[in-house]
Amino acid sequence: KMKFVKIKDPETGKSINDRSTVIYNGKITIKGIPLKAWNYVVNGKAALDWVMERQAVRIDKASGIVNDANDWATETMGNPKYPLELFQRVVTVSLETQKIVHSLPPLDI
Repeated sequence: KMKFVKIKDPETGKSINDRSTVIYNGKITIKGIPLKAWNYVVNGKAALDWVMERQAVRIDKASGIVNDANDWATETMGNPKYPLELFQRVVTVSLETQKIVHSLPPLDI
């Protein structure tokens, strides 16, 4: 499961998410994620948050069925790196979409 690195909030001293760094797994950490990438919101949630949630390993409590995005990536996409690459692509899409939207002229109705 992807998760954020925790840092101390300088104002409150509480542990908070460092949204510039995501731990992909025990061997891969994604650093330097632009904070602006988290501003691209789809249906009320940052697109990157959607990816992090959907690419997690989940076990249904009632049935015990395991839903593992890594298995799906290998079996369906033929690419075990797909979840990582998807996250990286969504960083780029988030940044580029915001550039385009901000460059549009004001809507004149």
